Amino acid sequence: MREIDLKEYERSEPYKLSASERDALGRLDLSIGIEPARGEDGWYALTPGSKVGAAEVGGLSVLIRPKIGIPNLLSLACYASGLVKLRSEDFDFHSDDALPDVVARALARHARRAFARGLLHGYRAEEDALHTVRGRVRFEDQIRRRLGAPLPVEVRYDEFTDDVTANRLVKAAAARLRVMRLRSAEARRGLGWTLGTLDNVSLVEFPSGDVPAIRYDRLNEHYRNVVELSRLILRRSVFESRRGEERASGFLMDMNGVFQEFLTQALREALGVSARTLRSDENLSRTVTLDEAGRLSLKPDLSWWEGGVCRFVGDAKYKRVGGDGSAPAPDLYQMLAYTTALDLPKGLLIYAKGEADAAKHRIRHCGKLLEVAALDLSGTLDETLARVRVLANRVRNMRDEARGIRAAPV
Repeated sequence: MREIDLKEYERSEPYKLSASERDALGRLDLSIGIEPARGEDGWYALTPGSKVGAAEVGGLSVLIRPKIGIPNLLSLACYASGLVKLRSEDFDFHSDDALPDVVARALARHARRAFARGLLHGYRAEEDALHTVRGRVRFEDQIRRRLGAPLPVEVRYDEFTDDVTANRLVKAAAARLRVMRLRSAEARRGLGWTLGTLDNVSLVEFPSGDVPAIRYDRLNEHYRNVVELSRLILRRSVFESRRGEERASGFLMDMNGVFQEFLTQALREALGVSARTLRSDENLSRTVTLDEAGRLSLKPDLSWWEGGVCRFVGDAKYKRVGGDGSAPAPDLYQMLAYTTALDLPKGLLIYAKGEADAAKHRIRHCGKLLEVAALDLSGTLDETLARVRVLANRVRNMRDEARGIRAAPV
């Protein structure tokens, strides 16, 4: 299998591609721009977008490396998924590693730590037809199914088992990774050990949009890291499809989604507010519209609500901007629409550092102020969270100004 090694948002040197390989790349949802090289038939320059990771299709193995580095990416993604503070040192990383190998080794490592105290057990409700009474008899089912026969007995009972949701999530994630072409023998062995340890646990296919959350307490807190890493794998990252006779599989993460989720979770923690107060575009409790007729709906990434009134609006933007470092005009127009619809004096666009420079734009005639901030994602997770706390002070001040409270200087 031929390898193509790319870096997020960077134009590659030309690659020789057959027509079928070029078309296969174009059909996949990899966000890769394909541009013919001048004067060279069959050669193409490739420019990835916001998706990073690895995918295999049509005899090609495509690696797209994140600018911030794989350990940093996974630290941010795990924090966004479940407020888990996995640090760079938690990921066994080598410079030539692909994202699936790093994640597989991390999953196996955290599984060993969690399972060292024994597999988690819990009670699960079971329904069965038995020749002895166990638990409670389901009389309606007994009459309907058995027509008066005394045996077997339709019963419902609680089973103490290791076949619980937390173990099922870990097994599903390990199985999902194991079908990929991992280069690391250590990763393959680790996944094999994980699956072997969970041999009695059901293998459940969790759709990416329906991965259950786990509530933690003193009995299962030691499972938090491995479960949240598993949820990350199942929710955001695994990609597999079939187009006719062509099969593609891989492990991909969209940096737009990772950045927005991380920023939202980190700001909530820094501000000490819940998802009900600082809302994402996915949990808005009311429709925001720009026009009086209510036909032009808006969904800001971030909004702070108090008693049904919005006090702050912001948008997370992990995207490439022009060479001058200024925020694109469409983003500013979008923020102006948010501040107009919500009747706010200010709005905040938050980019990843390196994508746009900090700036302020006072809008003519209406007096609204559109601010642009840049969040540096380099360094350790703790360093990034410290920068978010500074940004949170700015958000709090904008909230206070919207309430008519004199804000403290940032």
